[in-house]
Amino acid sequence: MAEVTRTIGTTAEQVYAILADGWTYSDWVVGTAHIRDVDASWPEPGTRLHHKVGPWPLSINDTSTVIALNPGRELTLRARIWPLGEAVVHITLEPINPGETRVTMYEEFQEGPLHWFDNKINDLALHGRNAEALLRLAELAEHSRHTAHSPR
Repeated sequence: MAEVTRTIGTTAEQVYAILADGWTYSDWVVGTAHIRDVDASWPEPGTRLHHKVGPWPLSINDTSTVIALNPGRELTLRARIWPLGEAVVHITLEPINPGETRVTMYEEFQEGPLHWFDNKINDLALHGRNAEALLRLAELAEHSRHTAHSPR
C-alpha cells in the first residue's frame, strides 16, 4: 500500500477539472504512455480510460475503470496493467485554505503478481511513483487552461 499527500496551490474544483478530463492522465500518471480512448461520460462510475502503460515496444494496452465517485472530492479507480496486476487507486481532494487543496492518493495492488509480491520494495516504488504523479498533477492544475466547472 502506498499513500502520498500533497498540497496543491489551487482550488479543489480546478484539480477536479484535471481528474474529470480523462485525456490528461498520460500527462500526470507516471507510467501511462498514451491514452487511446476515454468513455464519453468519464468519470462516472463504470466508465473507462483505455491506455497504454510502459515504454515502447514493451507497452501494454489496458484500461482503468471508475469504481466510485464523489464529484469534486473523491475518485476511486481500478487500474489494470495485466499481466502485472490490478490496483485500486483512491484520490481525495480536501480544500484547506482559499486557493489550496490537499490531495491524497492511495494505491494498493489487489490482484496479480505485484499483489503477490506485496512488500516494502513495492511500497517504496509506488510511493515514489505517486509522489511524482501528484507533483505533475499539481503543475497541471496550478497552470492549467482547463476551466474549473461545476462537478458532475
